[in-house]
Amino acid sequence: MSITILGIESSCDDTSAAVIQNTTLLSNVIASQAVHVKYGGVIPELASRAHQQNIIPVVDTALKEAGITPDKLDAIAFTRGPGLLGSLLVGTSFAKGLSIANNIPMVEVNHLQGHILSHFIDLPDREMPHPSFPFLCLLVSGGHTQIVKVSSPLDMEIIGSTIDDAAGEAFDKCAKVMGLPYPGGPVIDRLAKEGNAEAFTFAKPHVKGEFDFSFSGLKTSFLYTLRDHVKEDPDFVEKHKADLCASLQKTIIDILLTQLIKATKKTNIKDVAIAGGVSANSGLREAVAEAGRRRGWRTFIPELKFTTDNAAMIAISGYYRYQQGMLSSYDIAPVARLEDIL
Repeated sequence: MSITILGIESSCDDTSAAVIQNTTLLSNVIASQAVHVKYGGVIPELASRAHQQNIIPVVDTALKEAGITPDKLDAIAFTRGPGLLGSLLVGTSFAKGLSIANNIPMVEVNHLQGHILSHFIDLPDREMPHPSFPFLCLLVSGGHTQIVKVSSPLDMEIIGSTIDDAAGEAFDKCAKVMGLPYPGGPVIDRLAKEGNAEAFTFAKPHVKGEFDFSFSGLKTSFLYTLRDHVKEDPDFVEKHKADLCASLQKTIIDILLTQLIKATKKTNIKDVAIAGGVSANSGLREAVAEAGRRRGWRTFIPELKFTTDNAAMIAISGYYRYQQGMLSSYDIAPVARLEDIL
């Protein structure tokens, strides 16, 4: 018996809706918000207003592309958190309204678990490779960096996490001080291909947690390097931008891989996946694939369209929760922090 799920994602600045039938993706529509670029970061109030404008046409388009009417839906999956509270409120409220109007059950989804479960989405023309349980997932999204042991779609344990900044924040903050446009991560990735990754050396952390991360020291080291050189040469950043990007990216990747390799050795798990927005970084994708070849891992690297915030990952998460009867009530409220979901 097939299960059809509408997924709704509105945790940050992308409004997205997707439809899946069992694990097969029928549609995935995303409306991005260019309004934040000139501010160098996401403005929460502007984001929530844009979600209000976008959510009806986005959901309507997703249903039409999938060839599904609301009465054929088994459930509506929505992102409860973590994320921007105003943005989450738009998606949660819309899901409630659509649920009440059509008598369709609702399923709440943890946004970060959605990123991890994106590896189980199949496409209409082919079944994608899926990791076997248990597997390790390096989750690197904008505000979170974690190593997660995934024992089943509903059994996940965070075994390593950042104690300060996330990898995505390190990319964006360092990009900002170099005067690069927002979002900085993709720009650094592009410039790094033109630079010498050995040109500069930045600090790497020593963290008490066995598999934990830290990026604040790297960020400070990067800022001090710029400050010291700019004193002598005001045009230093412009002259060495590609080398700075290459060295920064290499350092971040080294920090991530060091902890991931330690986790695979300790757990003896050989299926390794990456997920989240930073998993779109070409350097990280290549480094994880190479580490897998050297160490005998089966590596799972998501298609680029599933790395950023999207409703397909919310729909697949909702599918697994719906199977287990994990439905949401109408008094459910969105939450901004991960700690309030766990």
